[in-house]
Amino acid sequence: MVFLGYHASHEQLPPSALLRAVVDAERAGFDGAMCSDHLAPWGVRQGESGFAWSWLGAALASTSFSIGVVNAPGQRYHPAVIAQAIATLEEMFPDRFWAVLGSGEAMNEHVTADPWPPKDERNARLDESIDVIRRLLDGDEVTHDGLVRVHRARVWSLPATPPPLLGAAVSAETAGWLAGRVDGLATVAQDPAALRRVVDAYRSGGGEGPCVLQVHVSLAETDAAALALAEDQWPNGLIGPPRAWDFDQPEDFDAAVADPDEGELRKAVLVDSDAAALAERIAELAGIGFDRVYVHHVGKDQGAFLDRAAADLLPALRRIL
Repeated sequence: MVFLGYHASHEQLPPSALLRAVVDAERAGFDGAMCSDHLAPWGVRQGESGFAWSWLGAALASTSFSIGVVNAPGQRYHPAVIAQAIATLEEMFPDRFWAVLGSGEAMNEHVTADPWPPKDERNARLDESIDVIRRLLDGDEVTHDGLVRVHRARVWSLPATPPPLLGAAVSAETAGWLAGRVDGLATVAQDPAALRRVVDAYRSGGGEGPCVLQVHVSLAETDAAALALAEDQWPNGLIGPPRAWDFDQPEDFDAAVADPDEGELRKAVLVDSDAAALAERIAELAGIGFDRVYVHHVGKDQGAFLDRAAADLLPALRRIL
């Protein structure tokens, strides 16, 4: 049975509205949730970006299912701070929290005014950060002098067991590099052949734990309405790496997709008016080798989407998966 989760997009809703949405997602029948961790939205029209770690405490206290977060330690966040945040949430909500660690995007990290490193250096920095975080979650006192620097750090309030630390990858190369370093893999929907290469690279490299897929969807009463939502709220989906890593302002994304190609947008976002047909498309991606699928509806009206998810989408998915 594939785990069916809900993705809470901090870039699109005020934190208070997103909190109501994640509560409603549990009522709708989703198995769990995950959220983004951004300082800025992907585009100006998205218009929001609440602080994920404050929100996570409220969200976990208001629900009973598991919730994870995608985080980039090493520049905007010192790894010792992230280790303490992870430990606190897991201590308060045992076995319900997990984190995905990635190398980040300039749009969130540039605010420190430190230079934005090339990808190989960002990966090396992530590797050091994962090691520091794991050691701190094990209760060690950590001193480290490398791409990240730590002086006699210790996390005092620890959970009984450290939560899973997954790794984020879009490319097969990064997925293979993460194998053996993390407790699972998280990626985002793309061309099925590319997704298959990502999963294969992780598993063939000895990667263990769950493979997690985030899928962007736009579900509305008509195809035209669903497409309009995708065009308004998620044209940034057309910007893949490396450009997506290196833009540092929402306006940069908006300028790059000022006139989005409909065919390409439909590849980045599953646009549909038929919940059963959408379920088939999601299930096809899940069948590539994913244990968990987190669905992100790109429209701002999460209430309408969650009503349809409860009535049609989730039942259809559970019949298939």
